[in-house]
Amino acid sequence: MNVQGRDCTLAIKTAHRETDIPYSEETIRKAISLLEENPTIEGTGTTKALLGSSGTTGCIVTPITIGTAPLLLFLAMGELARSDYVTQTRDIYKHSLKLIPQEDTEPFALIQYRGDENRYFPSCRVTSFEMRILRNDVLKLKLDIVGSSPASFHYTGAIEKQNGERFKGDNVKYQIDGQEYKNIYGFTLSTKKEKGVKTELWIKRVLKTCDDIPATIDELTITARLMRDKYENRHFGTFRITFKNCFLVSNETTINAPDAVVGPLRYLVNGSVTTEVFSSGTEDIA
Repeated sequence: MNVQGRDCTLAIKTAHRETDIPYSEETIRKAISLLEENPTIEGTGTTKALLGSSGTTGCIVTPITIGTAPLLLFLAMGELARSDYVTQTRDIYKHSLKLIPQEDTEPFALIQYRGDENRYFPSCRVTSFEMRILRNDVLKLKLDIVGSSPASFHYTGAIEKQNGERFKGDNVKYQIDGQEYKNIYGFTLSTKKEKGVKTELWIKRVLKTCDDIPATIDELTITARLMRDKYENRHFGTFRITFKNCFLVSNETTINAPDAVVGPLRYLVNGSVTTEVFSSGTEDIA
């Protein structure tokens, strides 16, 4: 079930607020399980199965905006390490996030507003997520979601508008071991958080005369910015993700053209993943 965002609003409910998010599609629905009824011991019989609700399942695909970046990255990463007030600014906080297994994180709720069918999905968690960065496109985040409680209907409540300006791939800077690489065309982060954390990176770089990306990376830092002068010291319109100890798994490049080739490299992250994201107005992001 792919639901386009034109006639449906999706909101995330946490301990402090309800926030609507922009999205391109979502598949949030009731998870169905089978209750089996076995035949009797004596004689032959038939096995019956009854449909039952076992919670929530599906995914959300949403662009990352200045208003939703702190909340969405918090849900994806899993743990808020700390929040610090940024000095010499009016009202800005820096939040440090760490990637941990989903079992250790706080649950949240999802609310679908679709005409008369307002559905409430409690006790949701993110089991895996994917972030995609491409030039000439907005940054997108996909959250794979499961929930342990059944959905309810006719939920009403005020929604806090937090859409705002969207981050774009043209304003992203890549630093590998302290050196900036300007030949990176795109990037995909894929993380699964079931029975531990497995994180893979797909780096798409343009093959030209510049230095190629090394097979072993001690530190990779990706910084996304909103290039506007109205954000003080460019803090509020910024988030940064840092990866430690990445090593090359495979080179998926196929050179069959005389011009510049965009070649993907697949890395496995063997170290930590941390994020710095800025918000305005409150220390709480969820």
